[in-house]
Amino acid sequence: MNDSKIISDPVFGFIKVPKGLLLNIVKHPLMQRLTRIRQLGLANVVYPGAQHTRFQHSLGAFYLMSEAIASLQQKGIFIFDSEAEAIQAAILMHDIGHGPFSHVLENTLIHGISHEEISIMMMEEMNKEMNGELSLAIKIFKDDYPKRFLHQLISSQLDMDRLDYLRRDSFFTGVTEGNIGSARIIKMLNVVDDNLVVEYKGIYSIENYLTTRRLMYWQVYLHKTTVAYEKILVNVLLRAKKLAQEGKELFATPALRYFLYNDVDAEAFLQHEEALKNYELLDDNDIWSSVKVWMSSDDKILSMLSRDLIERRIFKVEVMENPLSTEEINDFQQKLSQQAEVSFEDAAYLMSVNTIQKDMYDINDDHISILYKDGTIKDITDASEILNVALLSKKIRKYYLCYQRF
Repeated sequence: MNDSKIISDPVFGFIKVPKGLLLNIVKHPLMQRLTRIRQLGLANVVYPGAQHTRFQHSLGAFYLMSEAIASLQQKGIFIFDSEAEAIQAAILMHDIGHGPFSHVLENTLIHGISHEEISIMMMEEMNKEMNGELSLAIKIFKDDYPKRFLHQLISSQLDMDRLDYLRRDSFFTGVTEGNIGSARIIKMLNVVDDNLVVEYKGIYSIENYLTTRRLMYWQVYLHKTTVAYEKILVNVLLRAKKLAQEGKELFATPALRYFLYNDVDAEAFLQHEEALKNYELLDDNDIWSSVKVWMSSDDKILSMLSRDLIERRIFKVEVMENPLSTEEINDFQQKLSQQAEVSFEDAAYLMSVNTIQKDMYDINDDHISILYKDGTIKDITDASEILNVALLSKKIRKYYLCYQRF
């Protein structure tokens, strides 16, 4: 009798999902919704191969978690079968609360609640349906369980989520420098005093992982063209929401309509069941379908921005060393308002001013501990010869000005 399902994955080969709780999670409608949400949002505007979904990423993270459990157990780290199943369940569901284009939505159509909080609400809902079978998984996910290292495998500097997305995003974008040695890192993991550590032999893999992560951030996640394209989407949604609030009738799929015509914050999610229900129906298709129709809107701004998105007319980007003054921003907005022949207020939708920063390593949050043969433990910044703290914790800030081309 076959007690597991085998899924073929382009990055890791065959992934085995045991029948029972784990396979039930994979088949669940809320997990299947992730097949309709792209992992990298709009990055395919730069990397056409980046079409993979959050569902594929969740499966990959699950695969790495299974490998990590086996590797730690071989080293004599005691993990009960119930705990192993719970962290596999938790990593499968870790991204379940993501909306389409992830952070774009959090800043436009909903506010005051993060996708992590929504993930927990969805897990609680699934837990009810599954008669409490997910209780331990949720406890570990929320870091409410005595064995801290189990939570660290789901969320920390070296969690299975990051190890999968760096490897997978590198594969699908074709940015080969992003290919980290996830198998080697997992083999080097160990636990000391209930904390995840990396054995000294794995130090080069960790150095490579940290430099790779930085490269992937600037080359893929924060690529200036992707950022500019995303800003168009943000402004399209903000404009649509403003028109909706003014009572203008707009085409939108029912799930998207709910978020355009209602003010949805954390309280709405807690008090109104339909907030979560509509969120669970939202995926990339709702946004694209609506934007296609908005191209012919009689609102000049909405139609211009929607056309930009559909026809890949990307905002022009200027990256600056120093932030713009309010005066400079106003002058610029004035110029855009004349070029587009729209009011000064409306011209604000045709531009975006942003500060983007990504710290490669924050010694307070990002602790990666290296375990030596004699049992001593050092932070990676002290253990590594090539990564010095100053370089690693240097805050890189870039100022982006994105605006409509004429």
